[in-house]
Amino acid sequence: MAITETKLIIPNTRNEEANIEDINYSQRAQWLRAAVLGANDGLVSTASLMMGIGAVKDDARAMILSGFAALVAGACSMAIGEFVSVYSQLDIEVAQLKREQRINEKEGGKVLDATTQEGLPNPAQAAIASALAFSMGAAIPLLAAGFIRGYKVRLIVVSIAASLALAVFGWIGAVLGRAPLVKSVLRVLLGGWVAMAVTFGIMKLFRSSGL
Repeated sequence: MAITETKLIIPNTRNEEANIEDINYSQRAQWLRAAVLGANDGLVSTASLMMGIGAVKDDARAMILSGFAALVAGACSMAIGEFVSVYSQLDIEVAQLKREQRINEKEGGKVLDATTQEGLPNPAQAAIASALAFSMGAAIPLLAAGFIRGYKVRLIVVSIAASLALAVFGWIGAVLGRAPLVKSVLRVLLGGWVAMAVTFGIMKLFRSSGL
């Protein structure tokens, strides 16, 4: 007499929940990392421009106005660039969904509903997030220089504030990317220092030559 065994398969809900958490964390980490990179760009470009203007003119007003102009121009540039880029990606993904829709309809399969479009990128949201991130980074050297009247002290304060912010951005980027902290912080710091030093040095040459 043969004995048949019946196995009861219980779905592992813990693994499924863990996978969902990993996916959500990955998506959040990508957004946070993009925000950190945008803020880092705003900080470095604005601080470098302010240092460059400071190398040519001793006027605090000119230095702050140039930094504010860099904030506005950079935020607009980042927003437009991100909008165009994400919109192109959206067009590609929508076209792919339409192809899958036609294939499913021909094969008599399940018709794709509106829920399949929930994961599509949002160009407007990406543009706003990019502009805000850039503006937050650019505001750091502006705030640091806004309350300093002395020329040399102002340059020192801007460089110190930018360095501290760069170290924080490097640390956040390392945590999100699970990279070595020291190497990531040093890499971001060195990149920012080189950008500020090169801009300051070149503009100093223009001032020395009388141009």
